[in-house]
Amino acid sequence: MSAQPTLVCVHAHPDDEAIFTAGATMLYAERGYRVVLITCTNGRLGIDQNGHGGNHHEHDQAWTISTRADELTRAAVAVGVDRHVRLGYDDSGMAGWAENEEPTAFVQIPVERVAQEILEVLDEETPAVVLTYDERGFYGHPDHIHTHLATMAAVVASASVQRLYYPVIPQAARAHVRELAAANELDMPAWVTTAKGTPDDLVATSLPTAPYSARKQAAIALHASQTDNAEIISLDPLLFENLFGREYYQRGWSRSDARGDQTDLFGGL
Repeated sequence: MSAQPTLVCVHAHPDDEAIFTAGATMLYAERGYRVVLITCTNGRLGIDQNGHGGNHHEHDQAWTISTRADELTRAAVAVGVDRHVRLGYDDSGMAGWAENEEPTAFVQIPVERVAQEILEVLDEETPAVVLTYDERGFYGHPDHIHTHLATMAAVVASASVQRLYYPVIPQAARAHVRELAAANELDMPAWVTTAKGTPDDLVATSLPTAPYSARKQAAIALHASQTDNAEIISLDPLLFENLFGREYYQRGWSRSDARGDQTDLFGGL
């Protein structure tokens, strides 16, 4: 294991690193940890320059890929990433889209192949902790679920990884989010309202990420092409801190009994 403690985040799309785990990566970067980001897809089915989603017949995939790549480069630096590895697979789109069935879509790539690519990075970086989505992909996105499966396989095969965590919204926090949004007449993105929430007793870690809230909001704003995040970007800072600035993690896998991680993903290691 490297003398410098290392955190690896595995995400499906550009902007996931800002929305889901930016608090964690900024926190550990400032503590002197090495932070590595793996992104699995090119985000080709995001929103294009004309506001078309990926399943629109006039959607501009080339523009979307290029623009999202540039946005991700800037955002990765902003959230404390030291090394960024892009696997470059084609975004599969939302569940049920015809693009899911295209042979180059990420979900059509064998899990074993993706897991091997992730494992190669883990072997190079020797992290103790890895972050990715839970088995539901947080809100059911096919690419998130595929990323979960591949990352889990890679982590189990890794010699260095001690713990795997999932960013989650505890059910109590989810209820609080809804109440705040309703009280302030905010329309939250669909993924916020469709995420089921994780039972509170399954949440292992509540990270002290509130001090990074403004920077997390700014990192999300760097993905400016994805206008479905506009409500998040424009939130009053206090509301953002309460809705998105606090990061919670479920311990999805551990090589041995894990203790001391209530407020630190590396606690007890």
